[in-house]
Amino acid sequence: MTAAETAATRSWTVRFRRWISRIVPEGQWLPDRQPAYVRSWTYVFGVASLAALLFVLASGVLLVIQGAAWWHTSSAGHFVNSVHLWSVELFFATMVIHLWGKFFMAAWRGHRTLTWVTGAVAFAGSIATAFTGYLSQSNFDSQWISAQAKDGLNAVGIGAYFNVLNPAQMLMWHIVLLPLVIGVLVMLHLILVRRHGVVPPFGAVPPGARAPGAPLAAGSGPGTEGAGPDAGGAGPDTEMAGRGTAEAEVTR
Repeated sequence: MTAAETAATRSWTVRFRRWISRIVPEGQWLPDRQPAYVRSWTYVFGVASLAALLFVLASGVLLVIQGAAWWHTSSAGHFVNSVHLWSVELFFATMVIHLWGKFFMAAWRGHRTLTWVTGAVAFAGSIATAFTGYLSQSNFDSQWISAQAKDGLNAVGIGAYFNVLNPAQMLMWHIVLLPLVIGVLVMLHLILVRRHGVVPPFGAVPPGARAPGAPLAAGSGPGTEGAGPDAGGAGPDTEMAGRGTAEAEVTR
């Protein structure tokens, strides 16, 4: 090992860069090319749920800063509170469509189990976050919801730790603990998507593979299939998608 390599191994920035490259290989964080099957409404709803989540967080921060009196008495507070509510509604609507779409696509295929699990757990955690949000409205609606929920939670033995009649505790769950959990799960989900890529449709031909019954390209053989763009197969900028022999265009 040369002196330069030894100095590089002692640099925390070099070690951090190598650690990130092991998590997600270079070039996969923000790729400029994607397989043609990514152009699907299922992924549109996934991105829409992320956009709605940003609106939820931004409007929630404003509500936390201004306080309950502001969103109950001020016209601006009413507006921000409504934005928070409807962005939550949009978040759940798009997330449910995305989740069911990925379920019917069997999105856990190809070593993507953890990607599917993090998305499903994030959805379950979002339900708990929305529930504590209803309990934090500081109005008669939140009082009625908490009174109806306490018996069910006490029946399963968690009422002593998750006391819905304690508005301060529910507020802290809503603005601190649960958003932190959801944020970590969403970030992990995105990292896994970038690491493993999106799941291909059923019957899609992997990059560099030859569809069943398709003739071999010129200059290719058993030892050269998928060797690279010069071997007559698919290169790194192309993907094969569809059922059987359909060659999908790569979109920017």
